[in-house]
Amino acid sequence: MGGTMDGTKQRRRGNTRQRIQDVALELFAEQGYEKTSLREIAERLEVTKAALYYHFKTKEEILVSIFDDLTQPILDLIEWGKAQPHTLETKQEIVRRYSDILADATPLFRFMQENQGTVRELRVGEDFKGRMQGLRDIMIDPKADLIDQVRYVSAIFTLHAGMFFLQDIDGDQEAKRKAVLQVASDLVTQAHHGSGEA
Repeated sequence: MGGTMDGTKQRRRGNTRQRIQDVALELFAEQGYEKTSLREIAERLEVTKAALYYHFKTKEEILVSIFDDLTQPILDLIEWGKAQPHTLETKQEIVRRYSDILADATPLFRFMQENQGTVRELRVGEDFKGRMQGLRDIMIDPKADLIDQVRYVSAIFTLHAGMFFLQDIDGDQEAKRKAVLQVASDLVTQAHHGSGEA
């Protein structure tokens, strides 16, 4: 799945619960959530189903735990953002931090993108929608005109689009991530100046 998945595995290796999450996410990404069974997860881990049940009773429990762990930084960012002034610097920092969050959780976000129907039916779909609304709320100044509100929201989704649509294009991953971040930052600057915020 790329360097990010390997890096995540190395940081999380030793912890059985996290090993289960990593292997399950690999399988969900390889063959889809619906086609992956708890038995296959146990086999890939080389443990019994009983050992797997000790940590998780269902696939959804595993997915929810992955989602909660890897998206907690979004909740932390939202809380931080709520306490900050509506300045250009704050909004640029939100975009920068969110770019880092996406990079750290790339396998999860790719899984969610490729399995939108399934995700929508599970609790994680509603939870993710709530996180995105929280992120929107700390980005947008309600006094900004509609065009600038769209620019603020577009900055966030530019980061998502960059992760998905540039992955198969030749080039250094970090250079692509920086280019996407620059475009998102430019949108924030344009929106900020357009709305005349302080």
